Amino acid sequence: MTGTAAVMISGASLAAELNIIIEEVPDYDIVKKLTEKFEAANPDIKVNFDAMPFDAMRDKILTSSLAPSATYDVIIVDNPWMEEFSRAGYLTPLDDFIKADEGYKYDDFIKAVADVGVVDGKTYGVPYYNYALGLIVRQDIFDDKGIEVPTTLEDYVSVVKELTTDDFYGAAMQPQKGYKIMEEWKNWLYAEGGELFDENGEVIINNDAAVKALDMYIDTYNTAAPKNSLNWGFDEALRAVSSGKAATMLSYNWMLPTLNAKGGMSGDLAGKFKLYEVPGGKAALGAWFWGIPANAEDKDAAWKFVSWITSPEVAKERVIAGGAPVRTSVINDKDVWEKGFGKDYYTTLQGILEDAAPLATGPHAEELIEIVGTELSAAVSGQKTVKEALDAAANGVKRTQ
Repeated sequence: MTGTAAVMISGASLAAELNIIIEEVPDYDIVKKLTEKFEAANPDIKVNFDAMPFDAMRDKILTSSLAPSATYDVIIVDNPWMEEFSRAGYLTPLDDFIKADEGYKYDDFIKAVADVGVVDGKTYGVPYYNYALGLIVRQDIFDDKGIEVPTTLEDYVSVVKELTTDDFYGAAMQPQKGYKIMEEWKNWLYAEGGELFDENGEVIINNDAAVKALDMYIDTYNTAAPKNSLNWGFDEALRAVSSGKAATMLSYNWMLPTLNAKGGMSGDLAGKFKLYEVPGGKAALGAWFWGIPANAEDKDAAWKFVSWITSPEVAKERVIAGGAPVRTSVINDKDVWEKGFGKDYYTTLQGILEDAAPLATGPHAEELIEIVGTELSAAVSGQKTVKEALDAAANGVKRTQ
């Protein structure tokens, strides 16, 4: 049941029942727990979460968006979907809600993240959490060997090769076909000054910078990454690092707390990992956003929840509990530093977010990621040369425009 239909639960009359689709990740567990407070303060609103793996979300959202009446009253929008969904008319502009919400402090959201939710001058999503990539290293190994953490791609390649032995690897990489390799390699492309498009919108993913970035990526995979890891995504890379089989990985910044958690997956290695900006300093930005479908029946109730869960006060609670920050005030809060993961983590993360750029944009971003990620994988596996793969990627992207 959605929208304004009133129902009776435990004798209480509900003005609205909100159904929310959301990715099943650790941040969701925190949101679900916090929502108990929202329901206690708003007994006339019932919140139901439909949590699921990422791969299942998009089709369900599209089905709901195309229906006469929405299945979901609030949706989570991945940043590559933002322009597609907003321009297709699937999302409600939120600007009037934001302006009328005194104390919401929209300007407090980290600009690089918040800007992704703005399409053609209108705000269609407010930030939920970030998954920008950073460089995670075994700090104890770097300290013991007297090695400086690399800040350029060339130095990174050199260092991870130096750290590789017969049974230990310098880099746990994520060359899995499609989204994962695209997400990882985009940082290499940025480090070489490359991009997908030039300032005029022309596809340049097969230029000299892209060729060099992919050559270096493949060389590093062949010489410094675990054997038989061609199909690895972030889960496998995380296990390699946490089990002491690899010294570094380029991955989601929020994996650092997971790796350093006492009694967690890293065992005795917990506390020995540290986060840095990716080599080159410009990271691929991933982020989720709260959105309200255009066909939702009770947009006021939906915004009431969205504005509450993203408010400065609740955002601070979520981050202290382990959530990924998206507000400047929260990321700089000394209370958050003390109760969360320490000043060093949050200040490093702020530097990552300030310099980050979306993995892909445009109304065909999802298709673009799959096209490029497929061709990158073909190059790493040796099915195509680097130039053949990038030329095919460029031609495929052009066909989506």
